[in-house]
Amino acid sequence: MDALNINGLQDGTALTHESCYRALTAKDARFDGVFFTGVKTTGIYCRPVCSVKTPRASSCVFFSSAAAAEAAGFRPCLRCRPELAPYALQQNLAYAVWQRIAAGALNDGDTERLAAEVGLSSRQLRRVLLQHFGVTPVELAQTQRLLFAKKLLQETRLPMSDVAYAAGFGSIRRFNALFLVRYGMAPTSIRRAAEKSSNNDADAITLRLAYRPPFAWTEMLHYLSGRAIAGVEAVSDDGSGNLSYARSVRVDGINGYLRVQHLPEKHQLEVSLSTTLAHALMPLLARIRSQFDLDANPQVIAAHLATDPLLAKQITKTPGLRVPGAFDGFELAIRAVLGQQVSVAGATTLSGRLVSRFGVATVTPFAGVTHHFPTPERLAAASAAEIAAIGLPVARADAIRNLAQFAAQGGLEIKPGTPLPEVVAHLKTVRGIGEWTAQYIAMRALRFTDAFPAGDLGLQKAAVELEDGARLTEKQLLHRAANWSPWRGYAALLLWQSLA
Repeated sequence: MDALNINGLQDGTALTHESCYRALTAKDARFDGVFFTGVKTTGIYCRPVCSVKTPRASSCVFFSSAAAAEAAGFRPCLRCRPELAPYALQQNLAYAVWQRIAAGALNDGDTERLAAEVGLSSRQLRRVLLQHFGVTPVELAQTQRLLFAKKLLQETRLPMSDVAYAAGFGSIRRFNALFLVRYGMAPTSIRRAAEKSSNNDADAITLRLAYRPPFAWTEMLHYLSGRAIAGVEAVSDDGSGNLSYARSVRVDGINGYLRVQHLPEKHQLEVSLSTTLAHALMPLLARIRSQFDLDANPQVIAAHLATDPLLAKQITKTPGLRVPGAFDGFELAIRAVLGQQVSVAGATTLSGRLVSRFGVATVTPFAGVTHHFPTPERLAAASAAEIAAIGLPVARADAIRNLAQFAAQGGLEIKPGTPLPEVVAHLKTVRGIGEWTAQYIAMRALRFTDAFPAGDLGLQKAAVELEDGARLTEKQLLHRAANWSPWRGYAALLLWQSLA
């Protein structure tokens, strides 16, 4: 099968040279990011949705990743821009490592450290990536850095030095040399060829992130709006029904802010960030991808869940419904504890009080975004009485403090490949965190697609339609949900949405 190294899609469909070529000929968006096409006659590789004339089948070589295409000597297309392709998310170790590398985990070149973080030796890490993507960790990291630099060159007006450092290069000379060797042109040539961006100014960096349609953007923003942490994040309407999300950002000692808007006609999100965040763009964009679940394949998920008539009805009403993630896992975990045994509105009020009491004030251009969320260390150092003063029972204040100490010690850093039951059991070692809270944190903050808080009263109520009219018990709901695996988290969102 030539250079193609794909075992299949998430639904088990096998990919062959013939099926890839059919998808390429049809410009099928379902396969965008799933494979890339190298064209032997031009030396360029493209996304399946590229608008150029379809080459002959004999001229095409298909690759499972951009890194594999570049390792074979192909250069990225300047028209379809492979760096914009949505990721082909899969629930396995190789893709978990890839996502870390895409977020800049190897920008320092420390392969041993990354291997230790994911629970492998450096030799095992190399073998896993070679088997799945056909490239070494270093080759994969180089491709991600170069593509990210290319993205910045085409979408921003950042100085060349900022582009190099933001993309993880230790020096401009190294950046220029590798760019020239890999792409056959200097970075300045890309900058000159790019259209001048009208969206970037002296105060913001504007970038785009792609997704696979459909995307239930309005429903996601409504969900986030009801749970927004007052002072830290806000959802706003421009008056025409266009919703956007804004929040404060603090990373590696750098303060800033961001805003996310929807570009439905392009199947992209537009992210505007303060220029102070220029050197942290790789990990920040990875966080945003996770928060808005941009790597989901809604058609694969819907095809599986629609076999249940109850879920099929809601899928028809809200196609492209995704699981809202978390920009910061600690924030979400604290918000989950605050939500124990109180309404969503009540938990929102409590989170605002917590931020006002323990957060750090900041300045942003967005109304209502005035603080940074308190750090784990800050809350761990507070007494239970101080935390309870925001209106919490002492037991729950203790749980907040325990969770902060847990996070400060790295408790929320989960190794890729750890099974969901182990993660839930690990979270439940924190006094004050039970099954519901652990499943909710796993679903939203840790991105386990099969996490399912079956103890949720709303889910038990929503799942009753095809039963005898009484609310399901937790055990009954878990039995019903067994057939929804491995997408029970998405089923939960569909059920919650049905109550709306």
